[in-house]
Amino acid sequence: MPTACWAWRLRVRPNEMRPPEFWQRDGLWPRLLEPAGWAIACAGRVRRRLAHPVTLPIPVLCVGNLVAGGTGKTPIALALAARLGARGRRVHCLTRGYGGSASGPLMVDRAAHDARVVGDEALLLAAAAPTVVARDRVAGARLALAHGADLIVMDDGFQNPGLAKDLSLLAVDGAVGFGNGRLLPAGPLREPLAGGLARAHAVVLVGPDRTGVAQRIAGALPVLGARLAPDAGWDALRGRRVVAFAGIGRPDKFFDALAEHGIKVVERAGFADHHRFGAAELARLAARAAAADATLVTTAKDAVRLPPGSAVTVLRVELVWDDEAALDRLLAPLLAR
Repeated sequence: MPTACWAWRLRVRPNEMRPPEFWQRDGLWPRLLEPAGWAIACAGRVRRRLAHPVTLPIPVLCVGNLVAGGTGKTPIALALAARLGARGRRVHCLTRGYGGSASGPLMVDRAAHDARVVGDEALLLAAAAPTVVARDRVAGARLALAHGADLIVMDDGFQNPGLAKDLSLLAVDGAVGFGNGRLLPAGPLREPLAGGLARAHAVVLVGPDRTGVAQRIAGALPVLGARLAPDAGWDALRGRRVVAFAGIGRPDKFFDALAEHGIKVVERAGFADHHRFGAAELARLAARAAAADATLVTTAKDAVRLPPGSAVTVLRVELVWDDEAALDRLLAPLLAR
């Protein structure tokens, strides 16, 4: 039986996985795997019904999603932390620290911790606001509270019922949407679409809606449009040759964005999400770039997983909101507390 028939396809290293292509379409494997999805959904419902969510004396904003894989949660969390911080709130970020060894609760120290310990997303968040890594979200939230937080922004954790959320936003990538609409492992959904939408307050649609997300939601929730905008570093490479590599949820999204920006991508190297790059691996990529007379480039998320001293050009993006007034209306109750 081919490996791709399961929920994830092994790539690069034995402990790293990437989503299978059939998650974006219907077919034999989704239908065969669908009963396993029903069992997972049932377990999730039981877990939520048995949970007794802890309510904190400060607001908790959760940026989650309904599908496995990258949807832009961390850029959204970063943008919200900055926006709320600019309005005088003592924002702390809370994340599980996926890809890191620390179970927490742990305050992230960028000078002492690397991605092997706290994960790449925690390092990005900690550059913007004090950040706690904790697999136990309640313990992590309490640590943030003890360190003076008056508002918590959670990166992921929508399906975790332990901590009560005051505002839950669902990140959706407009290019892939909800995939084939089936539950793991038959599709990318972590839980049934209707149930997830019922617990959320709004959807943040990142990029153009190429998969009919707004139609699937059918007015059930407000939809906030947003896009990832390249910084000035991208302009400096316009018209130049690059070898691009990325270990994110959808590497092709990065590669396509480079081409759309007028950057000549002569080679693409995609890796599994959270891939840990070794020195020998970087040396091979650098040699390929040199042979192609090209610049070696990657994303900010990948940069925190590179060996020290890596000679790689890092290209960054920031989230830009389509309707800031609509966003501020959603955030107003949190700011009023």
